[in-house]
Amino acid sequence: MIGEGMLTRDFDFVLPDELIAQKPSTIRGESRLLVLYRDTGRIEHTLFAHLGDFLNRGDLLTLNNTKVFPARLLGHRLPGAAAVECLLMSQVPRPRGEASGTGASDDDGGVTDVVRVDAEEDTVGGAVWWEALMRPGQRLKPGTRAVFERVGVRLYGEVVARHYNGRRTIKLWTDQGIGVLDAIDRVGHVPLPPYIMRHDELSDRERYQTVYARERGSIAAPTAGLHFTNTVLDRLVSRGVERTEITLHIGYGTFKPMRCERVEDHAVDPEACVVSAETAGVLTRARRGGRRIIAVGTTSMRALESLMTQQDGQIQPSTTDVDLFIRPGHQFRVADGLITNFHLPCSSLLVLVAAFAGRERILHAYGEAVRRGYRFYSYGDAMVIL
Repeated sequence: MIGEGMLTRDFDFVLPDELIAQKPSTIRGESRLLVLYRDTGRIEHTLFAHLGDFLNRGDLLTLNNTKVFPARLLGHRLPGAAAVECLLMSQVPRPRGEASGTGASDDDGGVTDVVRVDAEEDTVGGAVWWEALMRPGQRLKPGTRAVFERVGVRLYGEVVARHYNGRRTIKLWTDQGIGVLDAIDRVGHVPLPPYIMRHDELSDRERYQTVYARERGSIAAPTAGLHFTNTVLDRLVSRGVERTEITLHIGYGTFKPMRCERVEDHAVDPEACVVSAETAGVLTRARRGGRRIIAVGTTSMRALESLMTQQDGQIQPSTTDVDLFIRPGHQFRVADGLITNFHLPCSSLLVLVAAFAGRERILHAYGEAVRRGYRFYSYGDAMVIL
C-alpha cells in the first residue's frame, strides 16, 4: 500500500513563528528560490527571477489559472447586531421548496452535495444558494438572517440548512439592483489563510492572485504561482520554455490538518478540476517528445497525476473532482518537476512534496531553508524540485 506504515509525525519539523510570512514581498517576483535536485539531493540558493537558469528549452510549465474570489463575508444578525462570519465554499442547487426569489426559507437538512452552478443563474434580484462555513457555529440555525455590508453595498443571507463541522447552506440575495456575485465581489474580503495573523488589506486583492488567474472559483490561491510576473513569464518564453494551463479550484480542504496518526488514513477533499483537450494535447506532445513537464504548485501536480494516460502516451482531457492524495510510494506518471512554496509541518502538501523528492531530502532542504531564514507558507519564498 502507498505510504503504508508512515506516521504523520514523520513529517514534522521545527519552524520559528517569525519565518511565517505575514505579507508578500515588496515587489512580486523578488522572492528567494531554493533549488533541490531529486537525483543527488544537491541544493542551490538563488532568486525566483533567475528560475530560467534552471529550466531547459522545451520544458513545459503547467499553471493553475484558477481565480480567488473574496469569499469571506463579515456582517451581523438580523435583528440585532451580533457578529456573523461566513466563508463561502461552493454554490449549490436551490433546495426543494425554495422560491427563486427572496421568499421564506426551507429548513431542508438534506442539502449536502456540492455541485458547480453556472454564473448565469445569478440574476439581478434573484437568490443564490451556497455551502459555507459560518460562525458562531451552534447559534446559526435554519431561519437565521444576516446582512453583510461594505462600501454601501448590502448582501442579505438566510441559513436554510445546517450540516456538520460548522457548515451551512445559506441563501444570499440583494435589494439594490445588482447580482449576488457582483455584491460578493464588492462586500467580500480576501480569504487569507488562517496562519496569516492580520486582516486582509486592499493590496491583497492583487497580491493574493496570480497574474494569469482567469477562472473564478477558489478560496485559496495556488501560491507557487504568486511569484510569477509577466516579465518572468515572457523571459521564460524567450528561452524556449513552454506553458499550458489547467484549472483546479482550491477549497478549504487545502488547510485541513492531518489529525490521523497514520498518513494513509488522511483523506483529501475533492476539488473541481478541468484539463481541456487542448492542454491534454500539449501535455501529450511534451511526454512523447521526452520533454520535462513541470507542475507549478501542488494543485497542478495533483491535477496532472490524476489524468488518465493511454498505452500510446496519449493523455486524456478531464472534467471532474480531484481527491487524489499523493503520498510516498506514489508512482509519478506525468510530472517531472515541481515549483512550490514551503508548507506546514505534518500537512498533506508537505507529504506530497516528500513523495516527489523523498522525505529525508525534503526535511533536509526545509532545515536548510529555516537556517537561512527563508519565508514560509502562502506569501513566502519558493523552491523548485528538478
